[in-house]
Amino acid sequence: MDTQERIQALSPWFHNIHLPEGHQTAPDHFLGDFPLFKWNKIKDHIPEDLNGWKVLDIGCNAGFYSIELAKRGAHVTAIDLDEHYLEQAKWVASTFGLEDRITFKQQQIYDLAHSSDEFDLIWFMGVFYHLRYPLLALDIISQRAKNLMVFQTLSLPGTEEMVVPDDVPFHKREIMTSGAWPSMAFIPNKLAGDPTNWWAPNHQGILSLLKNCGFKYLSMPEDETYLVSRNTTSRTALEIWNRSEYLAATGQEWQLEINTKTKKF
Repeated sequence: MDTQERIQALSPWFHNIHLPEGHQTAPDHFLGDFPLFKWNKIKDHIPEDLNGWKVLDIGCNAGFYSIELAKRGAHVTAIDLDEHYLEQAKWVASTFGLEDRITFKQQQIYDLAHSSDEFDLIWFMGVFYHLRYPLLALDIISQRAKNLMVFQTLSLPGTEEMVVPDDVPFHKREIMTSGAWPSMAFIPNKLAGDPTNWWAPNHQGILSLLKNCGFKYLSMPEDETYLVSRNTTSRTALEIWNRSEYLAATGQEWQLEINTKTKKF
């Protein structure tokens, strides 16, 4: 089977990938040359040399970003739940000779809570708004992040910001009706025909979520795309609030940890 026949056999494609021999996997993509046009805006905001870096690509799809990051020398762990996408991605990696630099796993984002692996760069694009439990996912990822994260999500129009108070008085909750108040719209049915599009946060909501989960905002290299670093100078909400909730939600032994801490006092 030649390259074009293989592309056809593995269709449909959501990533248009330019293969080494000049073929493209989805040249008629409805978004244009996707995701290359996004990568071209982001690529200069991350190090050119990623040798020695461990990278996590969440929701890798057909592997476009995994390939580009592996080309820079990174060792990439690429996860996706869809077997079809993973089959595409494994084949694409083989055409570039990058099989040794990318490990593909069929995995849910929540499964990362049961791993001790840490990553120098987390690539988290096009997944957040599909998650039923988005804040839990960010809490989990914050435990896996050592340095940088590229985060992208469907969002509400606008980039309005505000200074969010440390405390909102009980009788002054009207501040939360401000257009810039960090918020996230819930989509109960479908958006663009997709029933898994659950959430659309506003810009301040994204900034506040990332900060709350232990990340420091650096820049916006592309629309709806945020480059952040792990904030090592302040405690995350996960370290302050009732950690037993996180442990229980991720199927871990929260009672054992609570009992152990109690015995110390």
